[in-house]
Amino acid sequence: MRRLLPTMPLDVIWKAIGLAVLVFACCAYSLASARATGSATSLWIANGILVGALVRLQTRHWYMYLLFGLAGNAGARFLLHDSLFVSLGLAMANTLEILIVSGAVRRQFPEITSNTPYLELGRVALTSTLIACALSALFAGFLAHAIQGAPLFTYINGWYRAHVLGMVITATMTVVALTEKWKLLGVPGKRWPFLRDMALMTGTTLAVFAQSRYPLLFLVYPPLLLVVFRHRFAGLVLGIALVAAIASSATAWGVGPFELVVNGSRTDRALLAQLFIGAACLITVPLALILAERRQLAIRVRESELRYRILADYAGDLVMRIKPDGQRSYVSPSIKDRLGWEVEEFMEPRPDLIHPDDRERVAKAVTDLHEKAGSAITTYRIRHKNGHYVWFEALARLVPSPEVEGVMEIIYTARDVTQRVLTEQALADSERRLRTITDNIPAVIAHVDASERYTFVNAYVQHVSGEDSTQMIGKTMREVRGDLIYRGLQGHIATALGGNAVTFEYEADYRGKHTYFQTNFVPDQDQGGHVSGVYALTTDITHIKEVEQELIKLARFDTLTGLANRRYFDEHIAAVMLRKYRQRSPILLMMIDVDHFKRVNDSWGHGVGDEVLRDVSQRVQSCLRRSDLVARIGGDEFVVLVEDIEAPSVGEGLARKIWTAMQPEIVVGTVRLRITLSIGIAFCQNIASPDAVMQLADAELYKAKADGRNTYHMAA
Repeated sequence: MRRLLPTMPLDVIWKAIGLAVLVFACCAYSLASARATGSATSLWIANGILVGALVRLQTRHWYMYLLFGLAGNAGARFLLHDSLFVSLGLAMANTLEILIVSGAVRRQFPEITSNTPYLELGRVALTSTLIACALSALFAGFLAHAIQGAPLFTYINGWYRAHVLGMVITATMTVVALTEKWKLLGVPGKRWPFLRDMALMTGTTLAVFAQSRYPLLFLVYPPLLLVVFRHRFAGLVLGIALVAAIASSATAWGVGPFELVVNGSRTDRALLAQLFIGAACLITVPLALILAERRQLAIRVRESELRYRILADYAGDLVMRIKPDGQRSYVSPSIKDRLGWEVEEFMEPRPDLIHPDDRERVAKAVTDLHEKAGSAITTYRIRHKNGHYVWFEALARLVPSPEVEGVMEIIYTARDVTQRVLTEQALADSERRLRTITDNIPAVIAHVDASERYTFVNAYVQHVSGEDSTQMIGKTMREVRGDLIYRGLQGHIATALGGNAVTFEYEADYRGKHTYFQTNFVPDQDQGGHVSGVYALTTDITHIKEVEQELIKLARFDTLTGLANRRYFDEHIAAVMLRKYRQRSPILLMMIDVDHFKRVNDSWGHGVGDEVLRDVSQRVQSCLRRSDLVARIGGDEFVVLVEDIEAPSVGEGLARKIWTAMQPEIVVGTVRLRITLSIGIAFCQNIASPDAVMQLADAELYKAKADGRNTYHMAA
């Protein structure tokens, strides 16, 4: 430590000391409160504070902050009479949790600014929190169980719940506090509304938890949502923090609606408090993230609109006075800048310049304006002199003519909104694509109640089975799926209704097609753990299965002849040799070469050569039994493995049969070829090595070639 401290900037050392003191105080408070009330810790806030600080501090000094934080954590535990070893071990578990969460967030978001995509930040933070808290809970649980004899599952469960809630609440609060600073207490000039709304929420929460006669927890949510909606992240962090503090403190001291639980222990009430706080987070955090994303989008749209308006104001809008017969009394000079036309060219009515798709709509708007008077706003396209179209937003108002009494004219003001329209179209296209994807998720999503009756099925089921989802509601799974499929699903349904999620695969025939499915059954449980039904997500994995089968086929069979390839043959002969060696049973192995095959390729081309190999493979295979294996192991090399034979004479008979089958010419188009084979045969017993048998058959093959080919040799 003495060597490290002098190398650190003074402000880093003071920050590390401050964090250590804060961690020490938070740990001591959480542990002392839990032990004083005899309940489990509802919120572990120290880790969230340190994570929130780390994501805003320089990573090169993290080790210093983590070291001081570990010291503060261990010191608090040791002060409250934990052994030194246990204190250090549990402090290390907390440090591991802090490092995982802060590292994951900092890696994805090196800097958190107003332009940060908050939904993605929330996803990364929540995922890393769940993982980190699980790892730290396992580490701490096994340590406490091994040394202190603490109940393993109970300790892990309590640690995990308290740390997840504490991380979500305090880490968010710390990040927002460090980002917003004094703005956390409201924007200057609007602090009174902020304090008023926070007071309303705080008073409501205190009133709910100050009594134990009525279950009024629902009253907390409206003012909490109000402060989040009005004040965004400032309302979120302070609101959740206050609700969590009041709920956990009241529950720990035996006050509040959770006391209505009959025969409930302090641990049970602490669990309910955690669930209540967790539900508040689930309701408010997504809302705050969505509002932040919406605000960012609104700022971008507003900035784009502002740029457009500045440009339009300086460039000048298009202004016209239009008579009832369409003649222009006035056209502003900006027509030249906007559309390239001269003023004189635009004085006559020019409906031909309106985009063909917009003409009918514009004509109707003009007719309605004359009939109903008042004003009308129309967006349409006008052709530029260069030939392209420009979007205009036109405000037309019917006013009395200053020249002819009793005649109404149109005052027309239009501005170029091409950029805005294109942006809106892009947003509309994006929304339409998103809606299409959402409405056509390639999976069947359903819900069945405890009696196995469908209460919801999405429309995609019609793509899979042709069934109308609306006709399935109220029917049982047996009625819809049929007895055969239901028997395969019944056990999994029982597992899910028993409270356990299950994933499995099954097959079924729908619409004349054999289909493979992967299904996830998830229990529909309430906060009390009661299962009221099952959610089902079913995905068609037929394509994946077909690809798997095709890959297996490509890996084990020759694509030219359809015979087994070298890999499949090696696997098969090794298994056969081992089995036959144990049984002391003989096998027959034939090595076959096509005589002078190179001449065929050289003389007639590889296309003819391929057809020759296909014909040879078919003729050889036709001479074998279904239990025999023939494989192509090289260019013109084939091998035959025969089991269940009694004498070498079988090999000679098979060789003669193959020789006879090769007597007819092979015809490929206009080419007629007389093809012969050289065959080496090994009849073996009590040999366990495939290589030895292959070498024996190969030696006999060379003898057959040496004797002039078109013959066979056998070794027994």
